[in-house]
Amino acid sequence: MTIDIDDLVAPLVAFRHDIHAHPELGFQEQRTAARIAEQLRAIGLDVHEGIGGTGVVGVLRNGGSGRSIGLRADMDALSIQEQTNLPYASRTDGIFHGCGHDGHVAMLLGAAQHLARTRNFDGTVNFFFQPAEEGLGGARAMVQEGLFDRFPCDRVFALHNWPDLPAGTIATRPGPIMGAADKFEILLTGKGGHAAIPHNTPDAILAASALVGQLNTIIARNIPAMASAVLSVTQIHGGNAHNVIPDRVSIVGTVRTFDPAVQDVIEARLRGITQGVALSFGVAADVDYDRYYPATINDEEAAMKALEIAATIGTAIHTPEPAFTSEDFSFMLQACKGAYIWLGQGRGAGSPPLHNPGYDFNDDVLATGIRLHVALAEKLLPA
Repeated sequence: MTIDIDDLVAPLVAFRHDIHAHPELGFQEQRTAARIAEQLRAIGLDVHEGIGGTGVVGVLRNGGSGRSIGLRADMDALSIQEQTNLPYASRTDGIFHGCGHDGHVAMLLGAAQHLARTRNFDGTVNFFFQPAEEGLGGARAMVQEGLFDRFPCDRVFALHNWPDLPAGTIATRPGPIMGAADKFEILLTGKGGHAAIPHNTPDAILAASALVGQLNTIIARNIPAMASAVLSVTQIHGGNAHNVIPDRVSIVGTVRTFDPAVQDVIEARLRGITQGVALSFGVAADVDYDRYYPATINDEEAAMKALEIAATIGTAIHTPEPAFTSEDFSFMLQACKGAYIWLGQGRGAGSPPLHNPGYDFNDDVLATGIRLHVALAEKLLPA
């Protein structure tokens, strides 16, 4: 009997739409995780729940080989109000799947279903359904709870939809593919006082204004031109009356890099410039600098093998540049060699990007994503 992946798509579309309608934030994916575990048990996998909070792992073994791979999909949604007007739009106010994790879950479930039916591999395939990718470090939580000790993998792979690529195009690269994400928060503390008597009041607002300008010189004047980095100030908070100079002002922003050495320089300069500005304006400064996601760095051999395998099922390209967006799959790649892969889902000019209230995963690429997961398992664990 011929088993066609296309036969799986219709029920998986319905499954995705159900998850889309019932989104859950990071470490709160109780319903999503339960539905995934139910599906995995129904096809005969060994299922493990509650890993890294709400994570689910399905294990499929075949043959006697000791080889193994891991395939990851993220499960969480975003704190954004959906504006798609779709019939399956989010039923939870202020939360929706604006990054396509519902599609990632559907594709990985489809691969598990197909591999469980065909058994055209020799070894172990570990299906990782990960919580809390959106800024909360669900991958780190799973790794810290012994993910790769309990479910050893020779290689681990993750697939993420990418609206900037044509639908169905598969892309990756050796080395950095996603940026490290740092968050900084600077608190400037002055004295506070009457706006009509500024000479009696160390002015935190004035210090903050000068500091924002100085911070934006770091990339231009402290980082080599051939290196890549971004520093953006994204929030300034201070004051609540027109005639009062506030005593405290906070500045919040993000830094994105690919090289830890560049990351070190930026943090050191940010701290140094902040203290210098604070001294010159007579205010105190406190810096909280959090390197919450490291750069996502693909193993060269794994990335090139993924491209070779992808070319057997469709259009595969070696993307020339990484993206400055971040991804906590980086923690899995620090613990196990592997690669992060983009799957194009572009619908043409003007279509909403990731993290946009009008975004929706493109169901037309489900079959391609399933085929890629299946091909990785079958080619790396040949029967």
